[in-house]
Amino acid sequence: MPQVSFYFDIGSPYAYLAAERLETLLPEPVEWKPVLLGGLFKATGRSSWALGDYRRRQAGMAEIERRARDYGLPPVRWPDPWPANYLIGMLASTFAFTVGRGREFALQAFRNAFQRGWELSIPDRVLETGRQAGLDGSELEAATQDREIKRALRLATDSARELGVIGVPTIAIDDELFWGDDRLEDAAAHLESVMAA
Repeated sequence: MPQVSFYFDIGSPYAYLAAERLETLLPEPVEWKPVLLGGLFKATGRSSWALGDYRRRQAGMAEIERRARDYGLPPVRWPDPWPANYLIGMLASTFAFTVGRGREFALQAFRNAFQRGWELSIPDRVLETGRQAGLDGSELEAATQDREIKRALRLATDSARELGVIGVPTIAIDDELFWGDDRLEDAAAHLESVMAA
């Protein structure tokens, strides 16, 4: 059975669109892997398309809103400001996977960010998201300060970069990478052909 991984950062609306469709397109098991998009950008010398040129940003946001409609998802509500620094949210996400609530936390975070417009660089919003996903608030708060959790997120991001992951969402099927929400169908077709071989 091929190893299937989903690399994501909760600040990415494209990763949100992918997360909402994974279940219908890719059979389990899929391993969800939180990585820090800012860390990938830093390592590759890139930056978010949402920073910089205003027209490019507006076009990108309109495209995400269109895709959400096409996928039958609720209208996108943008956090303000967006993008922001999602380190605390990604530390919380990393911790959630260590206690078996990772997917629940990640999906709740994506929905809070892009369906409710919650700003997930705000610690209280992250803690509330954790509570909604069944996590203990004080445990989660402590985890976002924990050196081991910080180290785990850094190692996960470094490992992803070494594999060739340069952005999110990325689906890895063994060592074959599919970057972008619009590559999910390609990933599913590739997986099917590998499993049929």
